[in-house]
Amino acid sequence: MPVYQTGPRRPAVSQRGLVASLAVSAVLLSVVVPVYNEEPTLALLAARLRPALDGIGAAYEVVAVDDGSTDATPAVLARVRAEWPQVRVVRLRRNSGHQAALLAGLLRARGEYVASIDADLQDPPETIPQMLRLARAQQLDIVYGVRADRRSDSRFKRWTAGLYYRLVRRMVGKHVPAQAGDFRLLSRAAVEALRELGESRPVLRLVVPWLGFPSGEVRYQREERVAGRTKYPVSRMAALAADSITSFSAAPLRFATWLGLGGVVLCVLLVLGALLAYVMGATVSGWASLYVAVLFLGAVQLLCLGLLGEYIARIFTATQGRPAYFVSSDTADAPPEVEADSGAPTPLRAVR
Repeated sequence: MPVYQTGPRRPAVSQRGLVASLAVSAVLLSVVVPVYNEEPTLALLAARLRPALDGIGAAYEVVAVDDGSTDATPAVLARVRAEWPQVRVVRLRRNSGHQAALLAGLLRARGEYVASIDADLQDPPETIPQMLRLARAQQLDIVYGVRADRRSDSRFKRWTAGLYYRLVRRMVGKHVPAQAGDFRLLSRAAVEALRELGESRPVLRLVVPWLGFPSGEVRYQREERVAGRTKYPVSRMAALAADSITSFSAAPLRFATWLGLGGVVLCVLLVLGALLAYVMGATVSGWASLYVAVLFLGAVQLLCLGLLGEYIARIFTATQGRPAYFVSSDTADAPPEVEADSGAPTPLRAVR
């Protein structure tokens, strides 16, 4: 009878070292592509990504992580893999989100260098060999793809993105590159550092700069999405912003503290004003000042409780110990010992 197990499960260091050395010696570059309902874009992606990777003159693999797609994406991936042997498909059991799918691909990639790119072709695949050359020439562990401008975005998207990066850089630190998303190249050392962190739900665009590895930048022109709909509507962008701030900074809690102190000071001033008016005999019955004071104090209290709740929710999620994703299948057909080396909580698997 199978016994199911989950949670962190790591092989012995010697075994991991052997697996890593074999993988690195066989594959120079891995390209991780998170995929969710990208049926119309996959053929276009393969048509541009394959010539770019064939031109590097070394062994490579493309790790397509199917994040529980509900359209014909799995069938399209199977057709692409049949024509392109270097493609490897990792399928998650359910939709776990872009960051979780990206993390799954990074931790399962076998290359000496690991690049990540979205399937919508807004980030040009032709830039990846340039990233690889820069990393090898200057001995860099991280190469960021940085947007030259945001002309392809709407005015609202440009404004919100600018606000996000200014806020994050102010709270987290200026080591976070501006206008850099999840289009980047990591060395094997950087990937292993991510594995050792043990965070089940990291915001990679903040965690990667935090590692402090030598880094460089490659600027590129971002293009329009080739087909399909964006997988990052306003709600997901807001959730990403909230995760970015609460996972890396206690500034919101300090803001709540200062806001509470400000409310106390205002209340003291109002009390002094009321006493002065009483002494001078200028008191009149009115509801406006009381109404405003009650609304202000109530809003401050609710805001502080909401900020506190965000951090408590993250603590609650961390104590549950649930993995960010469950892997259903991997076409690499690695043995169980290799599959266990995931760094994050391992996917549900049967052990007989």
